[in-house]
Amino acid sequence: MKPLVLLDTPALYYRAFYSVPDSIVNDDGQPVNAVRGVLDTVAQMIRRFETDRVVATMDADWRPAFRTAIMPEYKAARVKDEEAGTEIPPELAAQLPILNRALTAAGIPIAEVEGTEADDVIATMAAESRSPVVIVSPDRDLLALLDSNTEVSVLRPRKGGEWEAVTQADLPAAYGVPDGRRYRELAALRGDPSDGLPGAPGIGEKTAATLLENFGSLDSIITAAKAGVKTGGLSPKRAATIIEVEDILYKTLEVMRCLTDVDHGIDLESVPNAFDRVALAQAAEGQNIRRSADNLASALETVSSVATSASVIVVETQDAVAHTSAPAATVPCLDAPPTAPAPAPTMAEEPVGAALPWVQSRLVGFDLETTGVDPATARIVTAAFVDSAAEVRTWLSDPGIEIPESARAVHGITTEFAQANGAPAQQTVTELCEVFSALRDEGAVVVGHNVVYDLSVMAAEVARHRPDIDFAAIIPTIVDTFVLDKQIDPYRKGKRTLIETAKIYRVDLLDAHDAAADALAALDISRALAEKSTEIAVLSNAEIMAAQADWKRSQAAGLQAWLRKKSNAEAVVDGSWPMA
Repeated sequence: MKPLVLLDTPALYYRAFYSVPDSIVNDDGQPVNAVRGVLDTVAQMIRRFETDRVVATMDADWRPAFRTAIMPEYKAARVKDEEAGTEIPPELAAQLPILNRALTAAGIPIAEVEGTEADDVIATMAAESRSPVVIVSPDRDLLALLDSNTEVSVLRPRKGGEWEAVTQADLPAAYGVPDGRRYRELAALRGDPSDGLPGAPGIGEKTAATLLENFGSLDSIITAAKAGVKTGGLSPKRAATIIEVEDILYKTLEVMRCLTDVDHGIDLESVPNAFDRVALAQAAEGQNIRRSADNLASALETVSSVATSASVIVVETQDAVAHTSAPAATVPCLDAPPTAPAPAPTMAEEPVGAALPWVQSRLVGFDLETTGVDPATARIVTAAFVDSAAEVRTWLSDPGIEIPESARAVHGITTEFAQANGAPAQQTVTELCEVFSALRDEGAVVVGHNVVYDLSVMAAEVARHRPDIDFAAIIPTIVDTFVLDKQIDPYRKGKRTLIETAKIYRVDLLDAHDAAADALAALDISRALAEKSTEIAVLSNAEIMAAQADWKRSQAAGLQAWLRKKSNAEAVVDGSWPMA
């Protein structure tokens, strides 16, 4: 059976709230950074463990009465609103209903039990599960659930976007204790000021581990302290301290003990729930979380029982989300030996149907958001292929380098977010090549605005991560709306950026510098250009490719001549197309 992934959702949404830029807002100007962060983390977990058996546990009560009755100071320092008794910032609280709707639509059950914390629900489900359990949480307290009688691991975030899996077998080397029960005793001795747990003054984690290794248990340590033992790290001062705080230590142990018998009402064998595509589209509408929703949907489709070996394209509309399979790719897999690429098509060797006008082919918008403006050094951060507003496939990639602030200011993605939630760059590049190859085999047309930049970045990334692939050989027919617009309307003044060009052709661009939104805008502009110029619209795939190469050279030559005349006698403008 697939593993059961239990999300410590409160810990994850706090982590996302403080690490993902709060400049990410919905149509009402409300931050949705925590929603995006959690959804992308969930998608990452689904892919990592190849399972859709995911449960999102919640805190129904973050300071349960049964715990504060034992220790009134438990989490007391976190209370920000005494009257409401809450710790959650209002900017985060407003995001939770959005998150819950998206998770529910994705078929991920939300588990919370009145009067308990998420930890109690997690502990109960871990004890009940008949399949391996992965607990996803930055909270070390959940390491107390690790023991040799259950197949449980805890996945914790590390620096650089990595995740560390900890099992019972890892505890001796990592913390000097044999199992979760002793880890809880170590934590009681060490204390946790953020939870209001004082521990034993002067005894840190290493000392606590030494005492437990030498005496075996907290009970034995206390017994030895009372007996005046002065060996095994138990100095007279430490012994006196332990005796003094004995009652606090036992209370701390009890407070930290997770309940394992809460009535969560979920049949673990039936997880996941149904993936409701309509509800997911509705949950994402107007919330600026479409990219994350697409990412989650794609992950679910990849591991679902009905998934095929073909690539999955997320299809989203205002009223529904559907899925279609992309054609099979011809790019070699990561583990396969390099193979000789197929030769690029020539004018006499066009794909079937190429004699038809390019506008009658399948048109697919393409765009990248990257780390910089130089295609030779820029790395992919996000990518999108778009058939329409209803058919979108997106990628979030860890570029493997720092994302400069100048780039983050454009697309809103930080280094930390990309590292924590993005796919490895090699995987992203491979999957993009698979789509390019499939589209070429189909005879489709890929549309972009100033797409020479995007394709040049792709070529550099392929050379960097997949040198066995001849990228030039798998490029389909390309339509560059920047080149076409300049050919149709050469004397129009003003900038020809995607934003300004969209305005000229009355094309909606709702989220500029989002790869999917930019790709869709380019797609709509290409159709507007075809309507404006019958001469261009009737060209075949091969003819539009050849024409654009000529137009680009001519346009570059004209700009170069103008620059040399006006400002720079040595100016050089590259006329290469479709790649520099």
